[in-house]
Amino acid sequence: MSRDDLADLYRAYIACLNRQDWPSLGRFVHDDVIHNGRPLGLSGYRAMLERDFREIPDLRFVIALPLSDPPHIAARLQFDCAPVGTFLGLPVNGRRVSFCENVFYALQDGKIRQVWSVIDKTAIEAQL
Repeated sequence: MSRDDLADLYRAYIACLNRQDWPSLGRFVHDDVIHNGRPLGLSGYRAMLERDFREIPDLRFVIALPLSDPPHIAARLQFDCAPVGTFLGLPVNGRRVSFCENVFYALQDGKIRQVWSVIDKTAIEAQL
């Protein structure tokens, strides 16, 4: 897969998340996906994302800085949202917060197999 193909695949994956098109998630995510060292599988990964959208109804993934080096891709994602309750152990309770996530992916067989994610919790704390 070329850098451009990988970047296109990633943009399509993020669009799938933003549409909450869960039946299409398997087009982008491997059946045996691992998130931050935890083997979740596709169903567990989907459940994690569905929970995120329940807890953050206005959640929208915005790609700020994609870097592609097949079979890896990394991105800085930006968020401006209002989690309904506690988020990352913080009492956000519907207040609007802006923060970024640095996320790295490894692909296998053209699908996301591993995800490493770090959210800037300090930026959220500073807004509360």
